[in-house]
Amino acid sequence: MTINCNGTIVDLSTPKVMGILNVTPDSFYDGGKYKNEHQIIAQVEKMLHEGATFIDVGAYSSRPGADHVSEEEEKRRIIPIVALLTRTFPKILLSIDTFRSEIAKHSIETGASIINDISAGNFDNQMMTTVAKLNIPYIMMHMKGTPKTMSSLSSYDDLVHEMNIYFAEKVAAARKLGIHDLVIDPGFGFAKNTDQNFELLHKLQLLGIHDLPLLVGVSRKSMIYKTLKISPNEALNGTTALHTIALLYGAAILRVHDVKEAVECIKLVDHTKRA
Repeated sequence: MTINCNGTIVDLSTPKVMGILNVTPDSFYDGGKYKNEHQIIAQVEKMLHEGATFIDVGAYSSRPGADHVSEEEEKRRIIPIVALLTRTFPKILLSIDTFRSEIAKHSIETGASIINDISAGNFDNQMMTTVAKLNIPYIMMHMKGTPKTMSSLSSYDDLVHEMNIYFAEKVAAARKLGIHDLVIDPGFGFAKNTDQNFELLHKLQLLGIHDLPLLVGVSRKSMIYKTLKISPNEALNGTTALHTIALLYGAAILRVHDVKEAVECIKLVDHTKRA
């Protein structure tokens, strides 16, 4: 499987790492950590040096109960960062974590390469059309409700079956518009409780019916730290354990806070598979 990022063909037959850069003040783990250009450049340089293929930039926290951020505020936060990073690292492959088509358009025009949409077009009916016109890879996540309401919407008769129907419909809509490079994200923690998150991880291979790259984002999430009764700061070891399972079950991209450890995990799992 490959995706075309601004003319750079990325082969996902060997899993890749997407490093997270949150420029929000209220993200659950690193909110408000990167407050100036020097800190942002230093963190991105570190992630690239450690082996990140993609950097995912988000300016709207999607944690449960997150506050609403206006489109103007999201644009004010994110576009200067995109400009800064593409100027500083000309070959960088930037993913933009947004559900708004105008933010997507401006970000790509400023130099970003991928759109990562937690709503898969549900929050903005122009998103898929915009992505198709821009001819860029599109990451579609599964969720129900909004960040404010999703915690109360975790009722399913058959979780993975319902997710496969959701993705089948989303993939068909994207293909109809001419979107070629698609990635699906199961949305760990989005309208799913802890038990459902572990069920989803255990059944991850069942999402392979779509024959698309699978992005997994479990880094330092509550399914780890609540289960182990620790804090997000202490959840790196648990994150690595779940990354190993996700890779064995088909993950093509790991979206992470800790790049070095994820890259090492991929190398070890890859050697295990080849052996």
